[in-house]
Amino acid sequence: MRVPLDLKAGEETIFDALIAARETFGDKEILEDQDRKPLTYTGLIRAAFVLGRKIAAMTEPGERVGILLPSSMGVVVTYYGLHAHGRVPVMLNFTSGERNIKAAIQAAGVQKVLTAKRFISQAKLEDLVDDLATVAEIVWLDDVRKTIGLPDKLYGLMAGLMPKRFRVKTEPHDPGVILFTSGSFGAPKGVVLSQWNLVANCRQVAQHIDLKPEWVMFNPLPTFHCFGLTGGVLLPLLQGMKAFQYPSPLHAKQIVELLPDVKASILFATDTFLNQYARVAGPDDFSTLQFVVAGAEKVRDETHHLFNTRFHGLKLLEGYGATEASPVVAVNHPDRNRPGTVGQVLPGLDWRLDPVPGIDEGGRLFLRGPNVMEGYLSPEDPMAIEPLTGGWHDTGDIVDIDDEGYVSILGRVKRFAKIGGEMVSLTAVEGLASAVWPEARHAVVSIPDSRKGEKLVLVTDRKDADVARLAEWARNHGAPELAVPKKIMRVGEVPVLGTGKTDYVAIQQMVEVDKAA
Repeated sequence: MRVPLDLKAGEETIFDALIAARETFGDKEILEDQDRKPLTYTGLIRAAFVLGRKIAAMTEPGERVGILLPSSMGVVVTYYGLHAHGRVPVMLNFTSGERNIKAAIQAAGVQKVLTAKRFISQAKLEDLVDDLATVAEIVWLDDVRKTIGLPDKLYGLMAGLMPKRFRVKTEPHDPGVILFTSGSFGAPKGVVLSQWNLVANCRQVAQHIDLKPEWVMFNPLPTFHCFGLTGGVLLPLLQGMKAFQYPSPLHAKQIVELLPDVKASILFATDTFLNQYARVAGPDDFSTLQFVVAGAEKVRDETHHLFNTRFHGLKLLEGYGATEASPVVAVNHPDRNRPGTVGQVLPGLDWRLDPVPGIDEGGRLFLRGPNVMEGYLSPEDPMAIEPLTGGWHDTGDIVDIDDEGYVSILGRVKRFAKIGGEMVSLTAVEGLASAVWPEARHAVVSIPDSRKGEKLVLVTDRKDADVARLAEWARNHGAPELAVPKKIMRVGEVPVLGTGKTDYVAIQQMVEVDKAA
């Protein structure tokens, strides 16, 4: 059953939704980063108009403009600055490597990439930027800001007073952002999300969970990741909450020390990072948090255990999303939290489960709704969008949905192996390894096998992992023998993407190279 989405305000564009939020919540402090110089709604609107006009002078209306920046006030101002002047932000993943970023630039038809010298210097990305300069013009925002004079500031002053008169009029179904899927299972795809897709997803989450304007959202996730952009930036700004931006999820010690200092109410992150934060946090570091939201990857039992034992009463809410759905599809609720599931489907979303041959439980999840993308970028033509058939997006995920609407993720279609004619979930096999060695990180992939079709390989950072221990646990707990990997590859570190997700492409390559050797 679908819960309807409240559409009293109608469909809105990104910039008009920000203007409406100022009218609703008053001109309060709304955005901050580690420099600790917060902006109000009006400050953000003015800054966006001033910077956006400078960028507009060197671009065309509707042009797609690349953004290569970490989570910060700067990236938020730049994003809204492009929208104020009718340009389309293309968020580039600076952790994905030269080849993938160049491919993204070309796939989206980007001619200019906006970045900052301080960021490039601190992240040691000088060589990367030199390489990108061969396919697009690099625009240094530091240099652009130096050209801002009195006429620009006066323009910003007037635009802040009458933003609807000054902003370029766009439509809710015009592009709101172009993002690229994580590439954890293959080559990244360009996803075109409309402005209404993004605003609708914020509305869906706010209708599902009562968010209070006095709360502070702490976002350590990058804005090239849809979870970081929608959950960490747009959702708080449109709901009257201060959005605190932190440039890297890797700085566990600094993040847990900042949380009480900025009075953080909600922390968004992935299981990988939350596990690290819980390990280094003291008993009071999470004292201001109302709840923690985990997405983008499965939450391990060990992470749930860490939160339950160290931070009594602090709820860890697991959710589920896809870049193509802006991204939130389902999330647990503070009062209806069912660990082991990813919560209930958001209001306004239609879903269906198609049967998958060889898999008895659940089905392949298809989605349709206001937050589901316009389509993928066409590989042949950067300006063309491949629309969805009937508006349905195939997530490629095998899920089960119970009578109360709680969603359990059983695995991806690609994450099943056929062994001796039986379909085996690689995600379930990883769960088996995690049950035996909960503090280690594990990934399972399959390789061709002449006898049984496919063979499972466990890649783990557990130094003493062995097949006999896995087989013993499987026997004692009734797990099928087919689910026990017959080969284990021990590594110093299991590869992850910049978002914290397991990098299955790199792992598959490692295993295949090892097999060939």
